[in-house]
Amino acid sequence: MIRLNQPQSAAVSYVQGPLLVLAGAGSGKTRVITEKISHLIKHDLYPPDRICAVTFTNKAAREMRQRVGENLGKKKGQARGPRISTFHTLGLDIIKREYGGLGLRSGFSIMDAADTLGVLRDVLKKSGPDAVAAAEATQWRISSWKNAMLTPQQAAAQAADPLERAGAHAYELYVRALKAYNAVDFDDLILLPVQFFDQVPERVQEWRDRLGYLLVDEYQDTNLAQYNLLRRLMGDGGAITVVGDDDQSIYAWRGAAPENLKQLSADYPNLKVIKLEQNYRSSVRILRVANKLIANNPHLFEKKLWSGLGEGDVVRVLKARDPADEAQRVVGEIVQSQLLGKGPLSEIAILYRSNFLARPFEQALRGQGVPYVLSGGTSFFDRTEVKDILAYLRLIANPTDDRAFLRIVNVPRREIGTKTLEGLATYAGERHKSLLESSDDLGLAARIAERGARRLQQFADLIERLTETAERKGPIAAVKDLLLDIDYESWLAGQAKDPVAADRAGANVQDLIRWLEKMVSSREDCSLPDLLAQISLLDRLSGEDEDKTDGVRLMTLHSAKGLEFNNVFLVGVEEDQLPHKNSIEGSGLEEERRLMYVGITRAKQRLTITYCNQRKRYGDTLECTPSRFLEELPQDDLRWEGRKEQLTTEERRERGRAAIANLRGLLAGG
Repeated sequence: MIRLNQPQSAAVSYVQGPLLVLAGAGSGKTRVITEKISHLIKHDLYPPDRICAVTFTNKAAREMRQRVGENLGKKKGQARGPRISTFHTLGLDIIKREYGGLGLRSGFSIMDAADTLGVLRDVLKKSGPDAVAAAEATQWRISSWKNAMLTPQQAAAQAADPLERAGAHAYELYVRALKAYNAVDFDDLILLPVQFFDQVPERVQEWRDRLGYLLVDEYQDTNLAQYNLLRRLMGDGGAITVVGDDDQSIYAWRGAAPENLKQLSADYPNLKVIKLEQNYRSSVRILRVANKLIANNPHLFEKKLWSGLGEGDVVRVLKARDPADEAQRVVGEIVQSQLLGKGPLSEIAILYRSNFLARPFEQALRGQGVPYVLSGGTSFFDRTEVKDILAYLRLIANPTDDRAFLRIVNVPRREIGTKTLEGLATYAGERHKSLLESSDDLGLAARIAERGARRLQQFADLIERLTETAERKGPIAAVKDLLLDIDYESWLAGQAKDPVAADRAGANVQDLIRWLEKMVSSREDCSLPDLLAQISLLDRLSGEDEDKTDGVRLMTLHSAKGLEFNNVFLVGVEEDQLPHKNSIEGSGLEEERRLMYVGITRAKQRLTITYCNQRKRYGDTLECTPSRFLEELPQDDLRWEGRKEQLTTEERRERGRAAIANLRGLLAGG
């Protein structure tokens, strides 16, 4: 039986109306959510399949499902458990049920970021290295517009300059292309359900009835589109528990609005607020440091974390000459801690503001033979060149895979334009065929331009030849023939930003071939579908395997949110790094302070903060200044390396009392 403190228990049992749980760092918010789900089920307040918990990451959703399962066990006659998913999975469930009302056909594709970049490059009609940057900038702008609930027409009306007007035009063409391809992107998974509910309001009540009771985690990270989706699903009944912490809102760059917490009071005048202020993670000293820092920010809600885990170690501040020295010193301490048997490596984390700061630490760890896990990096199977080749293999194995077709129909560039693909998609939809099958259809030539039809036919012929090779000689032979036929590595070199990037991409292609050869040789009669299924499984599990590896964790402060470690090194704490130089103006500084607050509160027992005197930028050596945030911390709780003897307030008072006593003694003796 899990024991809850009084505020946690109150949050679990309160079902009389809407509830906001203000959950500070390490205060047990996940426990509250999972225990509340169990409470709703055990007391027959809602059937399991009418309870929905929403969070931001698959990992958090998996953890919740596991905990709820442990709490409830297997209940006889229970057909379905509670719905526990991410925002985007919930949105996808809605779209799958309502696709007809959204103008989609069955079997619609979901394009990932790499797929949408390809569509945007076609829309922008650019090629070469400059096309990548242009497509990425446009992709970011369109994502921001979608998260702000703006249509292409609204984006155009609000455009302040020619660049934004061009972006809005690209947005319109992009939306048309997705519709023609019967596809949606990641942002559409939230936007389209909101638009559907506004257009067909009678369907909203059916979904409210289906969901019943709603629980939302990390509410301070919701953007406008997510808020609007939740607001429609919540209705006015108030069968909802929202958990959040405005002090941990660190995603403004992707549209997060901590003000959504405050908006709840306007949406629900009868909103009950319960604060979770007892921290079960960190020492008293670490919390004192965190509280003093975040007190410099304005607050939507006042709270103060406290801990019963003891005073704890002093927080150390180390000065290094440069990044190499910083890395060597941190890694040296890690090696020493291991020699002394101070716990597993997975309980040690090196946290930083930007990814480039990780490089010297990777080098130092490798040099000392210390295992590590780089979190948030690009998976091998997510690299562009790897995904390109795998998309070819997917299409060879399955000619109805429209998503794979769209990814590689112009890789390398075949000058098959958006208008041609729109015509192909319309033709395929009318005949209920795949895009590849329709490319080989005699009737297509009458519907699109002759040049486009000819190039589509050539692409279909290529896939047919590779399919025959795969069937006769196996998947490895098909891959090698593919690379020769399309001269892929030469095309990669032409697309790369520089020779180093080109070499790296070429090496990844060769690594993939070697890996495929190894997989085929280790399995009897390994067909292409078998191989692809194995790759899919490996890719899906890669994030889970990361948790099981005993190695030092290297991650950004954004990636570290929600995690905890015995020993934390917060590195690169300098002006222009933390706070970042692009975020010093306006509310950006407040978010940077919250980011450091998140870093501090990841530590359970020991926290070390480091900064450098010098860093190289673009070939120049620049002098560095310790972050302004360091001066905002309680100095009695810090030990600055290299500074003259530091005394706590109590130590200074004690010395003062001793001096006065000595003086009195001298006077009395005189």
